[in-house]
Amino acid sequence: MMPLDSDQIFVQLKHWLLSLLAGVLPAPLLAVISVLLSIIPIIVVFATLFAIMTIMERKGLGRIQNRYGPNRVGPFGFLQPAADGIKALIKEDLVPRAADQVVHLLAPVVLVIPALLVYAVLPIGRNMVAIDFDAGLLFFFAVGAASELAVFMAGWSSRNKYALLGAMRAVAQMVSYEIPLILSTVSVVMLTGTLSPVKIVEAQAGHAGLLPDWFVFTPWGFAGFVLFMISANAEANRSPFDLPEGESELVAGYFTEYSGFKFALFFLAEYLSLFAISGLGITLFLGGWQAPFAALDFVPSWAWFFMKLLGLIVLFIWTRGTLPRLRVDQLMNFAWKFMLPLALLNLFTAAVWHYMPPGLPRWLVCGALVAGPYVLLGRGLLAGKNIAKRIYRYAD
Repeated sequence: MMPLDSDQIFVQLKHWLLSLLAGVLPAPLLAVISVLLSIIPIIVVFATLFAIMTIMERKGLGRIQNRYGPNRVGPFGFLQPAADGIKALIKEDLVPRAADQVVHLLAPVVLVIPALLVYAVLPIGRNMVAIDFDAGLLFFFAVGAASELAVFMAGWSSRNKYALLGAMRAVAQMVSYEIPLILSTVSVVMLTGTLSPVKIVEAQAGHAGLLPDWFVFTPWGFAGFVLFMISANAEANRSPFDLPEGESELVAGYFTEYSGFKFALFFLAEYLSLFAISGLGITLFLGGWQAPFAALDFVPSWAWFFMKLLGLIVLFIWTRGTLPRLRVDQLMNFAWKFMLPLALLNLFTAAVWHYMPPGLPRWLVCGALVAGPYVLLGRGLLAGKNIAKRIYRYAD
């Protein structure tokens, strides 16, 4: 066995295990084991990350809101995810008498499966992608679209007006924000000429002066990244876009009638989807597993990917603890009157960036093409709203 390289340690371990089994097992069975050795680590790693994020989020929101987070189960409360998992497993599964039993059962399963499948095309590190094929980006969005069907299945099968309204809200929201989400990625496809996530990461491998050649450090890339992250937040139904789960008017939205392990599956699917869409944002705009500076290439590529993922997770937690929930009309106006036009204009900006020669004029022109529509669309969206600075007054 060759000496282990920290960057390729997981790839080498897989090949070593397969070489040990090559002389014992038939080729068809060996191919199945090879697939399992790619799938099982992804499931284990991101399921563990789900448990870690739940405690991170609850503690982080507690600090933001000046209160304690979980602090009773285990040291500093860090065994709370294990307690929650055990509770979900042993809790009674209640199904409404009038519900469609089969669809009610299948909805959370159908929601989790696409959330796991999309990881197959995400390059987590150098030579660390389960399936490397040219249409990987197309596969990601095509499989991810199945989550809308699962959400509607959950709301419709519950035979509950609150669940159905929550499902209709969720589908409308996901369809609306999926358009700017996909359009924000088209600019990257235009500039790289490929739909392969691996090749997109390779296109960001260089360094231009102090900054790496990540697309986020260009005017069109920065605008695309912001549009992508806002749309990703809305796709994941997280605050301030958590209207489908608005407890003040819809109890719990499309999973109102779910309990026990089925509810836990909805919770798991939401976070797995959040990790996946964040991983895609890292791949498209933040250089994927590339190090920010050439001097830091000694750090394993997979470590850079997860450090960037941790940074985006902190951003999502910060957003959830800071921004209030939008109204439905504000949500839709923001998607169709601001996000969509800006995403379309960003495609034009990316084309201008591609055809202009490098230099300061290109930065100025493309910066103006991004900043100008942002200001004009923002003013148009706020026109006539009479929004003023809020002054808080306290009793004497």
